[in-house]
Amino acid sequence: MALPETHQWPFEQQKQRAADIVHLLSLYTNILDSYVIEFFSENLWELVPCSWRETLSDLKAPQLSMLLLEQGPCAGRQSVWPLSLLAYRAAAHALAFPRQPREACSPPPHVPSGAGPGGQEFRADCSHSPRISRLFCKHVKPKKQHEIQRLGAVREPSHRGRLVKKLCDSTGCERVVDIGSGQGHLSRYLAFGHGLCLTGVEAGTQLVATARSFDRQLLLALHKDAARRRKTADGQEAWGPEPARILLPRHVVGRVDPGATWQDLVRLLEPEEGSPEREGWGWCQPFVLTGLHACGDLGPAALRLFAHCPSARGITAVSCCYMKASASSSSCSGPADSGYPMSAWVRALPGHALPYKLRETACHAIEDYAGRLRVQHTGLRVHCYRAVLETIVRRLRPSVRRPALQLARNAHLLPFDDYARAGLRRLGLDPETRWDTALVQSMLGQEGKVIAYFCLNLLLAPAIETLILLDRLIYLQEQGIECALLPLFEPRFSPRNFVLVGAKAGGRVRDLLRPEEGAPSGQAQGSRGREV
Repeated sequence: MALPETHQWPFEQQKQRAADIVHLLSLYTNILDSYVIEFFSENLWELVPCSWRETLSDLKAPQLSMLLLEQGPCAGRQSVWPLSLLAYRAAAHALAFPRQPREACSPPPHVPSGAGPGGQEFRADCSHSPRISRLFCKHVKPKKQHEIQRLGAVREPSHRGRLVKKLCDSTGCERVVDIGSGQGHLSRYLAFGHGLCLTGVEAGTQLVATARSFDRQLLLALHKDAARRRKTADGQEAWGPEPARILLPRHVVGRVDPGATWQDLVRLLEPEEGSPEREGWGWCQPFVLTGLHACGDLGPAALRLFAHCPSARGITAVSCCYMKASASSSSCSGPADSGYPMSAWVRALPGHALPYKLRETACHAIEDYAGRLRVQHTGLRVHCYRAVLETIVRRLRPSVRRPALQLARNAHLLPFDDYARAGLRRLGLDPETRWDTALVQSMLGQEGKVIAYFCLNLLLAPAIETLILLDRLIYLQEQGIECALLPLFEPRFSPRNFVLVGAKAGGRVRDLLRPEEGAPSGQAQGSRGREV
């Protein structure tokens, strides 16, 4: 439902939406908590209401995309759908946060044609976005270019650009702590582009070494570029601060655990005695936390540290890999530092638990899959292939259930017999096993049903993600912190495209999303925690 530009959901409305999603999920647990690879071995089609089966069996892949997964009226339906199926579809779309940012851009090269409206970002050069200096694009893949450009753009005029810098200005901070900084792409962009004092925290020693190496490479390239510009006097605007004024990011090897206190974070950030960074150091000075695709429990841990650390004035958090986060299955008895639920409100909702399978579903890329359906991509076949192979595996070794199987990228293009033998060999089973050819062919002929069943699961993926993000949003508001949630990235580039923005100490998130800067209708969800 589209919201007025200046509207931010009241706290009570957010809590009610979380409760509504929990109720919706409870109605379809038999479908949601099943795996499509067990379609035949567990007879999953029988879990679908009979009237739904009759409707879905007649739909081709493009129709499943247009009539089921995509939002909007079901135009083009050639049959009368059961009211219960229409209600399922309507509820799934209505309760999920809108995922599409206002600014559209083209899909990267790996996205199938027909996946959505085109643009210009990677059309001229599939490896370089014209919105970022070419000097900065070395070592940075197109997806990451798109993400850091939206999160920390230097020249982006819209409300979506310069988000971290604007948050720093709003909260009076010059320091930024990048949690889970990896190879330092975001830290480097913010430090070199805005002159911010960056500290990246990363558990991987090799990643930290790589980040430091990339920093030095970029600084050298900027020095050479500055010298060239002075020599040619071409009048072009230089990118970012002058090289001599750039303060290189500081990269720290360390792990932020779910139970870490803000004092633990401060100790982790403290430079070693005698190091050059020690001079003038003091983390009583305010800073902004940021995390780009903080995996599993790292995202919730960053939110807790932000809520409790007096010096942390703002946060921008983009999470991913929800299935890797810890989750409590009961109400008040669960651990206080679990990744889900975080808020007291969601924790108290009956039936709030999200099993691993549902949290994994929340990570699926619904826009990408809808695009594959529209063009009837050959990769759709893999669901049916894998489900048929599962029945063969269980007959050979009944104790083996849903074994992990990694085959060649285009294994689905093989004839099924070759695919099955390759899979059996990878699982350590006899690849020369004989199977009932007629039965296998009968199952392969039901590929449309397998895809339809997967779509029923996938339809609720955005609603499950919305519940997880609402829980985090409500948690901050329970602490009296102003925060908002908005889709920042194009979901075909980066399916985990929501950024949670929070500010303390007088910083106003609303000022970052002012309507005069182009905030789109319905795209900013949040409110002040004190405005209940």
